[in-house]
Amino acid sequence: MHTHCEYSPDSRTPVAVQALAIKAAGLNVVFATDHNTIEGALRLRDLADGFRVIVGEEISTRDGEIIGLFLEKPIARDLSAEETIDRIHAQGGLVSVPHPYSHNRIHRIRREALDRIWPTIDAIEVFNAREAIAGDNRRAQAFAAAHDIPGAVGSDAHRPWEIGRAYLECADFSGRDDFLAAMRSGTVTGRLAGHSIHLFTRYDKVRKWLGRRGTKRS
Repeated sequence: MHTHCEYSPDSRTPVAVQALAIKAAGLNVVFATDHNTIEGALRLRDLADGFRVIVGEEISTRDGEIIGLFLEKPIARDLSAEETIDRIHAQGGLVSVPHPYSHNRIHRIRREALDRIWPTIDAIEVFNAREAIAGDNRRAQAFAAAHDIPGAVGSDAHRPWEIGRAYLECADFSGRDDFLAAMRSGTVTGRLAGHSIHLFTRYDKVRKWLGRRGTKRS
């Protein structure tokens, strides 16, 4: 329910490599959620072989990151959390809040924003494989349980070997409404990727930035 490829500024994983890794991991459905774009998800959907792709986007709002799922059009960045949620729902999408209690992400949803918007969200990420502190996932799970919100699961994969480290095992579904019901009875499986993965992500982000600067100079 949360993956990235080369279309995200902090990943250098080619879409074709991502597709091979998904198939190798044995995943049946993947939610592609690059940062502030759906282009990678659309490309992955074209390359899918033996698995389905749900188009998503991890959106940078003024209140922190929010994921839109079952999208057909991109959602603009830098809106309020409320307007972002309205735009996702307007096109029939689902709203998921990723890594809400993360200590290692500066762009997580702000707590005061989460307290405002939780009645309007469809899911909250209760296991993210990239959390540096396991307790952050447990706090998210407790929040979901206390507010009766379905729990989302994400590898948050930026590199191929991360794909499949976290997933939700649930009944098959044909659309967003079926999926909401399936989530509630799903089983969470996940392993943390470890602290070093964030160093790799910073390296990838810098490499891409340097590549863009080199292209502009030439």
